[in-house]
Amino acid sequence: MSDVRISGSVVFAQASFVAVSLFVFLFATGAYCRAETSAETSKEVAWKLILPAAHSGSSEKRVLGIRVLGLLPGNQKAIELAEGGLLDSKAEVRAAAATALGQMHSTASIPKLQHAISDREIAVALSAARALHEMKDKSAYEVYYAILAGKRKSGDGFLAEQTAILHEPKKLEVLAFEQGIGFVPFAGMGWDAVRDILKNDPSPVQAAAATMLASDPDPASATALVNAAHSKRWVVRVAVLEAIAKRGDPALLVEIEAYMYDPKEEVRLAAAAAVLHLLDIVEAQGKKAN
Repeated sequence: MSDVRISGSVVFAQASFVAVSLFVFLFATGAYCRAETSAETSKEVAWKLILPAAHSGSSEKRVLGIRVLGLLPGNQKAIELAEGGLLDSKAEVRAAAATALGQMHSTASIPKLQHAISDREIAVALSAARALHEMKDKSAYEVYYAILAGKRKSGDGFLAEQTAILHEPKKLEVLAFEQGIGFVPFAGMGWDAVRDILKNDPSPVQAAAATMLASDPDPASATALVNAAHSKRWVVRVAVLEAIAKRGDPALLVEIEAYMYDPKEEVRLAAAAAVLHLLDIVEAQGKKAN
């Protein structure tokens, strides 16, 4: 009888150990969090990630929250949030907002972007100009003309704060780097640091490749993107999620929802925006079918 009791105790102890181990594993992988939010829709979970970031007291977090809104073309809530970002006290947030509006091709935001090209910070002016240029608005040429001529076409002098950067080669290199690639995982870093990363880390090249695959209709590219989303490099995971969003294929929705629980905030936010965009597409398709 005592042997039976001992045996039962051992089984109970083993079962308890397994249960605790399973709990720890689920919690560590984010599955526990998913179970807690199972009653919520993916859309609710996604907005609960983006909104706190966009309204955070940290400008770095606001940049992250605002930037991913560019993955939500046609989403009025995202457009309004980005337009609000144009009024932020921090230049980097205003620049992110202008970039997002350009990526969304929000033509209704053109008047606000036209105002933003007069921003005292050249990074904001350039981001607004780029957004306007993407929407084929001629106001963008004002900024490019001013950079070359040192004054606006209207005859007004270009602000000293804006042109000062044109005489600092390293800052100009960083600005050109950030404006040129659109996808800016290294915003705010010194050019030496950026150059070192590019030299020793293949992630930026892989991220750029993922970005290019966004427009490739071949299903094999979709598979490659899904596989690349497992990369250990968060820069690659973000680029892949953005590419999947731009592909606009709802069939990939299930593949990316789990990344809303990624350890890296940049990845969680990109996944949230991608999920919202694909859900918008599903909803639009449903309305069209009816």
